[in-house]
Amino acid sequence: MHDATKLIQSAGDERLFGGKRVRLINPGEGQASTVLFESYEDLVAANAGEYPGVTYGTDRLPMQRAFEEAIRDLEGGGLTRAFPSGISALINTLLAFTQAGDHILICDNAYGPITHFCQAILARFQVEASPVPANAGADIAAHVRPGTRLVLLESPGSNTFELQDIPAITSLARERGIITVLDGTWATPLLLRAFELGVDVSVQSATKYIAGHSDVLLGAVTVTPALAGRFDAFYRVMELFAAPEDCRLALRGLRTLPVRLRQHGQSALEIAQWLSGHDLVDQVLHPALPGHPEHHLWRRDFQGASGLFGFTFRAEYPPDRLAAFVNALELFGIGYSWGGYKSLVTAGRYQRSLPSRYEGRTIIRLSIGLEDPRDLMRDLATAMSFLP
Repeated sequence: MHDATKLIQSAGDERLFGGKRVRLINPGEGQASTVLFESYEDLVAANAGEYPGVTYGTDRLPMQRAFEEAIRDLEGGGLTRAFPSGISALINTLLAFTQAGDHILICDNAYGPITHFCQAILARFQVEASPVPANAGADIAAHVRPGTRLVLLESPGSNTFELQDIPAITSLARERGIITVLDGTWATPLLLRAFELGVDVSVQSATKYIAGHSDVLLGAVTVTPALAGRFDAFYRVMELFAAPEDCRLALRGLRTLPVRLRQHGQSALEIAQWLSGHDLVDQVLHPALPGHPEHHLWRRDFQGASGLFGFTFRAEYPPDRLAAFVNALELFGIGYSWGGYKSLVTAGRYQRSLPSRYEGRTIIRLSIGLEDPRDLMRDLATAMSFLP
């Protein structure tokens, strides 16, 4: 056998050494475009759409399927599909469950890019999106139209932290045949059981707490058994898939998620309570604090809190003073996203379509990582000394 032939023939992933199959504690990545069939009969079955296995690299390789099954089991849903990012998961959910002429409702604290997608892209396909209050409940009925087909919730919102009354909304939506979609990334399925609250579709940005190390872009959508066939058909037609390496890293993250999330939550609550007593701080936007306007909903629906929250200062500082505070922070990275082991900070004012309780206020958002909270509080105290 010539060298060129030997190189190609030896490159297959047989996973056999010394006649023994290699078994690892972690599943193999299995990155590929071409997937080989065992026989011509398997090829015929694949051509007929009757092959039960993996047919091609876009057909959800083993690592993706393992990640999806882990999320589906954790969520308690009927079917899960992975996406290249959290925003991709949200966008494709809206595409899967809407058509021309539909009307959808979006809570006013939803992830900004999805609102922009609705305005810039979805509207071109004659799907109209309207905002509802960020703390909506049964009053959402006033916003429902005859053509309303979907409601998108984010509870709490990841910038201003309002909560919706999820059971009140899902009950009303079910009566009217409206699909409810919840972005539950803040809590993860460990702290908020979306399907037990009547939600039809649960979306997770696995980029955040699930992966946990700020090195993955990944999303996951889980649907009820009633919607599984419809969503799977859409996914197949679009030939969507997620990167095997990102799925592998997210699976790794799932194994430590309970421990990490517990620490994130404990540290964040300790820091939030400390900030509540600081002379320069006005409001602390943390659902687990009794002073939060929707604290009663958090106590009823959630099993805990994560590490993301915000606060406002008593004074609205000019840009140079605010910059002095943020730039003085040594342990907080300045950057978007959250849910990783390193603490992060952002600061800004958030534009809303409807009146907001934080209108014109600068919100300091903290993603509390896995550092010792005492060090983080010292860092914040030092930085705030630059403000008075």
